[in-house]
Amino acid sequence: MDFPEHHPTSTGEFIVTEDVINDYNEWGFILVINLLDKQEIELLRETIETDDGIQGACDGRADGEQRKIRVTVWKNAIDDVTGMIARSEKIAGTFQKLLNDEVYHYHGKLIMKDAKTGGAHIWHQDYGYWYNNGFLFPDLGTVFIPIDDADRENGCLKFIPKSHKAGRIEHLIVGGQAGADTERVAYLQDALGLCHVEMKAGDVLFFHSNLLHRSEQNHSERRRWAYLIAYCAKSNTPPEVDFRTRYSHLDLVPNSAIKECQPAVPTRESRGFFSQADISASLKGLRAIH
Repeated sequence: MDFPEHHPTSTGEFIVTEDVINDYNEWGFILVINLLDKQEIELLRETIETDDGIQGACDGRADGEQRKIRVTVWKNAIDDVTGMIARSEKIAGTFQKLLNDEVYHYHGKLIMKDAKTGGAHIWHQDYGYWYNNGFLFPDLGTVFIPIDDADRENGCLKFIPKSHKAGRIEHLIVGGQAGADTERVAYLQDALGLCHVEMKAGDVLFFHSNLLHRSEQNHSERRRWAYLIAYCAKSNTPPEVDFRTRYSHLDLVPNSAIKECQPAVPTRESRGFFSQADISASLKGLRAIH
């Protein structure tokens, strides 16, 4: 299924027009082609690959299909390339306009689908389990930035377009993941269709927390790594918070800060990695399927 694509200006800025906001509200996502340029994506790739903390904190999550996907999650947008991207006007500033509110950094995440072994992410809504962290409304969203080209062969994202309009769907635990009710997913796919979102490194996807999405196992010879940033609207701060969900003002930086920031050697404490217990808390109360 075809869907709208958007583009930055010749100077690399992204202007959130009324059409952009309308597309986000209608489709549940917007895709911006080449929002990060070659130098910015290379700096991100180098930072991710050389940060021993990110690699060391990864957790393998079973997909219920005999494979695992490697994931690392952290709280803080620190002063390295990952943090500058998360705080930049063209990323965080765009989501502020899409959500029509100040946003804060809920978490950063690296998803690693390695060549031939990378597992699937089953059908789910992010709010399907973020709900269990105390957020009262689905006024959250995710930015998906492929570090490697993502296509059908190595497990690109799939969306059920406009499914965010269905509201939050019941979720169950499948393997080590939260998955949406499969019967409801099938009905929605029949009604709304399916989008395969193939992306080049540097393309950037912004999507709603109630949008149903999935990605398949990676059977290819190529890895598929991606950097994800989750934002929450300030007005949606949970009434009871812990370190994962608390509001912290996000100081936005100009886009030039991505290339200008100095290499950093973050500690585990400065990045604020989520433990397995922190991640499992999001699944609390969900019924497991064996």
